[in-house]
Amino acid sequence: MAAIGTLLLTTAGTTSRVTSTPKYSVGIPFTTETEEDNWPQWRGPTGMGVSTETRLPLNWGTDNNLLWKTPIEGKGHSSPIVWEDRVFLTTAIEREVAGEKHRVVHMRDGFYDDNPANRDRYIHPDSTGSDRIHTLKVIALAISDGSVIWEHVAFEGLPYDDSHRRGSFASPTPITDGEFVYAYFGTQGLYAYDLDGSLIWSQNLGEIPNFGLGDGSSPVLYGDLLIIVVDRDNGDESFVVAFDKRTGNEVWRTPRLARIQWSTPLLVNGPLGMELVVSGFQAVISYDPATGIERWRGPGLRGNVIATPVANTETVFVSVGYQRKKTYAVRLGATGKVGNTDAISWEYEKGTAYVPSNILYGDQLYLIADNGMLTSLDSQTGKLIYEGARVPIPGRFSASPVAYDGKLLIASQDGDMFVIKAGPVHKVLAVNSIEQSIWASPAITDGKLLVRGATHIFCFTDLGE
Repeated sequence: MAAIGTLLLTTAGTTSRVTSTPKYSVGIPFTTETEEDNWPQWRGPTGMGVSTETRLPLNWGTDNNLLWKTPIEGKGHSSPIVWEDRVFLTTAIEREVAGEKHRVVHMRDGFYDDNPANRDRYIHPDSTGSDRIHTLKVIALAISDGSVIWEHVAFEGLPYDDSHRRGSFASPTPITDGEFVYAYFGTQGLYAYDLDGSLIWSQNLGEIPNFGLGDGSSPVLYGDLLIIVVDRDNGDESFVVAFDKRTGNEVWRTPRLARIQWSTPLLVNGPLGMELVVSGFQAVISYDPATGIERWRGPGLRGNVIATPVANTETVFVSVGYQRKKTYAVRLGATGKVGNTDAISWEYEKGTAYVPSNILYGDQLYLIADNGMLTSLDSQTGKLIYEGARVPIPGRFSASPVAYDGKLLIASQDGDMFVIKAGPVHKVLAVNSIEQSIWASPAITDGKLLVRGATHIFCFTDLGE
């Protein structure tokens, strides 16, 4: 199938099946020390927020174990990513009013009603931004001191649709393979830069209505393919698409009836090979990432799906936290419909949050609630290990947790960061703060913790303090 947009790199325009092995996938161990030290995408090398790092300090703050901090203009909920000596992130800078609000007409189904005849016009009360010029940037920093190496404007103009007033037009996290950096801004485009900041190609994915709440799903890489889930409002004309990462040529596209969701897909290595698992309202679907062919589909989560799935080599865990709370486990390697089969090993209907993703660490699945309360389940059986575990400072949580060195790290919107002992007994080991709000999930690399706040990005490391 031909590419949608205009390529900036001259190519032969042909497509081919991908046979190379992906670098980052659940169940495939790191092959080099370099790969282990990088944090190349949303939630790190495996896409699940888990690091093998053991050298992070227990305590940090604005005057403690701070290697550097760098101001970032604008607003971005995308996480920083790292490749060797460089940090990459995106930001959205709001400019002057230059248009009319709510240019996109949204028609919303009833919550449990997929009949198009029952749709009503829908305007979210917190939708904003499409009447203002926005400058969307991709930025590269030096990991050593936080200095800006380069920054480029990917898009400047009126966004196609609104975003939530607490959200950002730079919410999807970029991804890198060590050759190019790929930044996705929904309707505002997909951009590929080399590590020195030269624009290699760009793509226009068409108009993507999102109920005026912004974009959230981040791209993933599989071998030579860059894969993006593009779900639209009630699901009309939604699709998942793969581009050749070097040229931007479209390799495959699979239509899907899927109401808008903000979850990043997960690549996982199952018994029958690689799977691309995509959560959703109507269905949870596993695709063959090389071809886009559907492998299996499970019951829809019937809510606003934001959390990214997590998995081990046998099971994938999907969840939703609004308008209902539910987590269920599907055995990998399934085929066809799995709703009424033993492929679903267990379900649990408490403990999940609206925005943050859960985390699987060892044999325990940790569910995080909007107030930071933790629930721990046995990942094999779904049996409750503990619930109602609280943090010492009340707050609201949007960043997803990370895990390392036998610890969990969760960060509140108020900028408080809680280090929690992993295991069957909940224990808070440390409370740290950056003294500004946190919406983006942290990144871990080579003895360093990167935290994006509302106005700065911070780099913490053990300075012996």
